[in-house]
Parts: sequence; C-alpha cells; structure tokens
Amino acid sequence: VQLQASGGGLVQAGGSLRLSCAASGRTFSSGGMGWFRQSPGKEREFVATIQWTGGRTVYADSVKGRFTISRDNAKNTVYLQMNSLKPEDTAVYYCAMNLFYSDATKSTQYDYWGQGTQVTVSS
Repeated sequence: VQLQASGGGLVQAGGSLRLSCAASGRTFSSGGMGWFRQSPGKEREFVATIQWTGGRTVYADSVKGRFTISRDNAKNTVYLQMNSLKPEDTAVYYCAMNLFYSDATKSTQYDYWGQGTQVTVSS
C-alpha cells in the first residue's frame, strides 16, 4: 500500500486549504483513513478519520466545525478540507490507513502512512 499526500502550503489565518491522500496497492473495503499532524517539539496528534464503507467520521475537538474529512472510494482518495485556519494548525499533516478499525484515533492503530505535507498558517 502506498499513500500519497498533497495539498499543503502557506495560507493566512482564516484561510482554507484542501489536502488530498491517494491510496494505491490494494482494494479497500474495511477500516478507514485518518489524518494526523505534528508540529515541532510536539507529539503526533489525531485530526480526523473516516470509514471506507459507511463514511462515519470522527474529529479532534480542536478542528471540529472547521475541518471536514471526506472520501472518494472510486478514486481511493481521502480529502481534508480545512477552513478558518489558525496559526496553531501549522504542522506537517500525515494521512494514514488502518485495515480494521472504524473509529481509529490512535496512531498505533494505523498500518500505513503517507509522507506528510506541510501546512503553515501565518497570523
């Protein structure tokens, strides 16, 4: 399985970005995809996750109401629409795939990881 994340960049506070994560290498029918982020000196933290089937979503409290995770099963791609961005959202964002869990919020539950994409929000 390979995960390719894209869409990061520099944006002013209050702006928006959309991250994409394309998955390849197998057919996905269980488990889900998630987004995590990590800023310098901090541990990697959960952002959002979505089931491959059913589409159930879970969000971290810090992004609830501002970020939306979605998927296109036909393209094996997951998106993270980020609105009302804040400087504290600045981090490297990673997409990840887990093969078994529906609502996985822990990094240890994920089996595959993408390379990360930098998001920088200026004040």
